[in-house]
Amino acid sequence: MRGFVAPTDHAWYQFLRARPELTEVNFWRPKPGNFKSLQPGQPFFFKLRSPHNAIGGFGLFSWFAELPIWRAWDVFGQGNGTQDEHELLIRLSANSVRSPQSTGLERVIGCIAVTDPVMFAPDEWVPTPRDWAPSLQRGRGYDLDRDEGRRLWRACLERAASRGATTDWALDAADRERTGKPIIRYPRLGQGSFRLAVLGAYGDQCAVTTEHSLPVLEAAHIRPWRDGGAHEISNGIPLRRDLHRLYDLGYVTVRPDLTFAVSRSLRDEYANGRVYYELDGRQVHEPVNPAARPNRELLAWHEAEVYRSR
Repeated sequence: MRGFVAPTDHAWYQFLRARPELTEVNFWRPKPGNFKSLQPGQPFFFKLRSPHNAIGGFGLFSWFAELPIWRAWDVFGQGNGTQDEHELLIRLSANSVRSPQSTGLERVIGCIAVTDPVMFAPDEWVPTPRDWAPSLQRGRGYDLDRDEGRRLWRACLERAASRGATTDWALDAADRERTGKPIIRYPRLGQGSFRLAVLGAYGDQCAVTTEHSLPVLEAAHIRPWRDGGAHEISNGIPLRRDLHRLYDLGYVTVRPDLTFAVSRSLRDEYANGRVYYELDGRQVHEPVNPAARPNRELLAWHEAEVYRSR
């Protein structure tokens, strides 16, 4: 099993350690660029920069995306490790070696979503791997089955387990570590990575209208979280913001045959809706990846339980 150790901004660590209620964080990078070092579910370690030089926490890699700053804030909020967008801009500028071409909220940054993070107190910090080189600016991958990677993995699990109450995945991993080869179960997507995954699967477009304007696109849950729905790609459909609102209220639905339906209740209650009735019966676009396609049973649930079919 692989893990990745990345140099971490100390202020980012301090901000997030004070907010244990956050179950998903954005390990941002000042410049865009893909991240292919881990598969979803593999551990991501936060290595505090000098003068601290220690591992301040870890979590599970969930998703990567290149996003404009405004979108990163929209998706992760304080999970970016700052109080607001303005502070995020300042922090990004302070961590940029070169001046970026774009300095406003449209500036694109790399966003590594890490779910269920565990942040250690200073007296729990884990020593940095002995073969870590100060010249490593973007991080380094480790084999967690041997040598320094194994030592790091065990030490972090011990710190997490010693708290008595921590994330389920860490407790499970600690138990497996005692009995056999390290295994990590696929991480549950957080709200932020769910949105990124659903939009990314459909090419960042509305599944009904093919609208590409990112500021008005949202990831709709087919079965809402409050009703037992999960943050899973197959439980999501990317919709334009107005369609998302109508979908949640039951004025529109996507049938199991992937046709879009508009309830007559919209016309009866508001004496309008012409622009929406033009979409009635339209075939909904599907993602190329079969694993990302909407779950037909969930679509049937929405039609039966939420859609105003009368």
